[in-house]
Amino acid sequence: MENMDKVWKAYCASRSPALKEKLILEYAPLVKYVAGRLVLNIGQHVEYDDLISYGIFGLIDAIDKFDPEKGVKFETYASLRIKGSIIDSIRKLDWVPRTLRQRNKQFEQTYTQLEEQLGREPTDQELAGKLSLSIEEVHEFIKKSLVLSVISLDDYLDQNYESAFPGNLTAPVETPETHMDKQELHTTLTDAISKLSDKEKQVVTLYYFEELTLKEISLIMGVSESRISQIHSKAMMRLQAKLGRHKALLFS
Repeated sequence: MENMDKVWKAYCASRSPALKEKLILEYAPLVKYVAGRLVLNIGQHVEYDDLISYGIFGLIDAIDKFDPEKGVKFETYASLRIKGSIIDSIRKLDWVPRTLRQRNKQFEQTYTQLEEQLGREPTDQELAGKLSLSIEEVHEFIKKSLVLSVISLDDYLDQNYESAFPGNLTAPVETPETHMDKQELHTTLTDAISKLSDKEKQVVTLYYFEELTLKEISLIMGVSESRISQIHSKAMMRLQAKLGRHKALLFS
């Protein structure tokens, strides 16, 4: 760490291309880590190597703008910029049609309505019947629903990495409204997670609380990465239906 502190000090003083390259190589694994976590949400639609490429731009931007004197850990600052760069790049691809966004809202509304009517979580068969879709179409839509939540513009703006670290690189002051929102989110999320299946709870815990990657979760649970992705997609669809206006906070 002491050696990297010297590199940072030298780079900030000289802006040497050679030192910049050294910093990029040093923190490149951070890009792989962030991309490895995001691939669980969007990897079925975007290649992992593409996520890495998008993330590298975020890393370079973080190195250019980081000020070690502000007392913020670089890994924390860079992770937010890397994630933001990846999400922003995917959003610019504009491959999600407006009709799919509209159907996503209909899907969540139908799920909530069925749950209220049945007094339990609806099965895939019940969802398929209500939406006049096949089981395969329901499974595919669950995957796309998760991607929409991760990359939609409104959610992205709510969780924008710039807002977490303004110009002075200090955390924003939490307003009473934000504090209440977070408390309400915690209660709602705890209740929603308690109703997930055991496997869904495990995936959610390992991914969101232990912050493991798709590959790491796959090894722990002893099933394929595609199976982990399926379990995660269904869990997220159930949680999103319950969280409503708090969805953006879940992905922040």
